[in-house]
Amino acid sequence: MVETFAAWMSIACLVLTLVGCVYALGAAAVVRGFGEESAPPPKAFPGVTLVKPLRGVTQGLYDDLASFCDQTYPGPVQILFGLQDAADAAIPVVNRLIAERPGRDFELIIHAATQGPNPKVANVVGLQNRIRHEVVILADADIAVAPNYLCETIAALGLPNVGAITYLYRGAARGGLWARLGSMGIDYHFLPNVLVGLRLGLARPCFGSTIALRRETLAAIGGFDRFLDHIADDNAIGEAVRATGMKVAIPSVLLAHACSEQSALELLRHELRWARSVRAVNPPGYGSSVITYPLPFAVLGAALGGFGVLGTSMIAAAIACRLVLQLQVDHTLQVSPNRWWLGPTRDLLSFAVYVSSFFVDIVSWHGRRYKIRADGTMASIGEPKA
Repeated sequence: MVETFAAWMSIACLVLTLVGCVYALGAAAVVRGFGEESAPPPKAFPGVTLVKPLRGVTQGLYDDLASFCDQTYPGPVQILFGLQDAADAAIPVVNRLIAERPGRDFELIIHAATQGPNPKVANVVGLQNRIRHEVVILADADIAVAPNYLCETIAALGLPNVGAITYLYRGAARGGLWARLGSMGIDYHFLPNVLVGLRLGLARPCFGSTIALRRETLAAIGGFDRFLDHIADDNAIGEAVRATGMKVAIPSVLLAHACSEQSALELLRHELRWARSVRAVNPPGYGSSVITYPLPFAVLGAALGGFGVLGTSMIAAAIACRLVLQLQVDHTLQVSPNRWWLGPTRDLLSFAVYVSSFFVDIVSWHGRRYKIRADGTMASIGEPKA
């Protein structure tokens, strides 16, 4: 009985491996067809308010924030840097940015009045009444952009029936091994999976890398206050915009997401929160992404089958097909292909996070623990850790 069960489980795992190999090759073709295309220049240059919620300092923070400050956009630009702790280490970084750019409409706002389960949104809500311009852009602190970012965004936002703009992003390692593995998780799993989902019409994303929308659209969806208890606030904002009948457009431009994890624990906490957020907002899609992990199933199938010829051949096939995808990603991103040897480790680590997300309802964010409810909302648990 046990041997029969193991044999059938081995077959099932190897079938999943085969499906995953086909998926990897298909994803490589989709990634190959992705190209950064510039939109036509905007016909008008409305005032823009950039909202940058900050907490703490990550490696490269000054350069990331400076990329938003040093834009070629000819229209008026206001930047609001928000912090909720008067002793936050990011304050000197922001003060330096402002001092080096005298006469610019940049403002550091330290506030603690707004409270809510989602710390980022609580920070943003505290800046909301200082917004002055027609276009509002919310962007995470660990994102870097090109000098024409605002022009590209305004051009895309001016297209018919577009209510919001968001951007895909790639990983930019800022540190050692764990930061490198973090960037590979974005490049080798997140990015191709989203591109495939978009190509098949199965994905409806909105990312914290950028959410750009008109001020009247923000008011129509209830302001940022409406999203105070959402773990995936970016996704919730995108769905709210779509509910008004407008589109969330994704120009074919990649931003850079800084990965600065310094330990395995930091990386796993970060990725588990991401994974749990995705599972909360799209359970069917998240469940079906099991086919994107051919290597772990090949190893499991081979082990259950006694590491016979078929099982070991499927392990080799899984590594090869994933390598094709990974090398294609590196080519598309114009990244030196010197990290391919970490690919199998990254795949096994991603699968461990994926499996763990089905058994976890509590995540850690900025030292505080949160309970994730079935509807994707969150509730704070206990006091923040020192």
